[in-house]
Amino acid sequence: MDFRSTKIVRFCSLVVFAAVIVKAAPPPEAGNFVLVVHGGAGNYAGAPAEQIEARRAVITKAVQAGYGILARGGASIDAVEAALRVMEDSGLFDAGRGAYYTKEGVPELDAAIMDGRTLGAGSVASVKHIANPIHLARLVMEKTPHVLLVSAGAEEFAKSQGIELVSPYYFYNEREWDQYKRAAEAKKTSAVFRESEHGTVGAVALDQAGNLAAGTSTGGTVLKMPGRVGDSPIIGAGTYANNQSCAVSGTGVGEFFMRNIVAADICERVRYLHVPLDQAANEVVMKELVEQHGEGGVIALDRQGNVATTYNTTGMMTGTVRADGKIRLQGWSKTAEPIIVPAVK
Repeated sequence: MDFRSTKIVRFCSLVVFAAVIVKAAPPPEAGNFVLVVHGGAGNYAGAPAEQIEARRAVITKAVQAGYGILARGGASIDAVEAALRVMEDSGLFDAGRGAYYTKEGVPELDAAIMDGRTLGAGSVASVKHIANPIHLARLVMEKTPHVLLVSAGAEEFAKSQGIELVSPYYFYNEREWDQYKRAAEAKKTSAVFRESEHGTVGAVALDQAGNLAAGTSTGGTVLKMPGRVGDSPIIGAGTYANNQSCAVSGTGVGEFFMRNIVAADICERVRYLHVPLDQAANEVVMKELVEQHGEGGVIALDRQGNVATTYNTTGMMTGTVRADGKIRLQGWSKTAEPIIVPAVK
């Protein structure tokens, strides 16, 4: 390459670099904070009204738990964990006590959490005796040099951290057990069984210091093979957070989210293509996943407080709160009017 060519290359590089600087997102607004929680994408059309109301109540409680942390200046990573623990404990979602049953009739749980400030991340998969997998995922992030621990190894680590292992009977859930039996019977007769909901839970948060975090917790799919791991504990697929772009938690058919590294793809479009958050989410969820018949949705949040709650199913229940203390509940159908409730009891 001659001197002139070298100068041209350098000039083009400077132009690109300058363009990046010009398009760089503004810094977050001081004192601003946001928390978004989801309870899974799917079809809620046939769900009893009392079940939808019960889920809304738990989402409200989860958002309130996270809001209390963020309002007093707490960290986004703490708000995410607190919100998801409420949902894991409720038994109303496909996470924690409400986890779906595997082919062997024993729930196996996955979870991940990520700190957008440090890029620290932790996850666990195929655990059977952990009441709050999101907490164990955080311990993996903070107490080990690893990102992902699975099965018996994850549970041995849990014991070393003073976490009491619970019996599989702790996760007994009559609603999910009945669904498991229906699915098992359908498999015997070669009938098609479809889950009406994907009740994975997730949260993304922006704290007053301008730091992002994301977390996701799930029991996977109905009648899954033992040892099957979905997208939720895979960093970049179902969970991702980076202060340079955004925070994302996904829900849906995990195999599609893994093949398309959905969470990271959305964030990298924001970071490198400088497209708005909602555009990035739409391009991935409403175009790429739809073209592949991949059902699901995401909640996404950037440092400016922009929120995307994008799903290609008929519903995805979410709760969003900002510094004004008003929780916006929506998503049990595309036409339902949002419900506004206070974040402070």
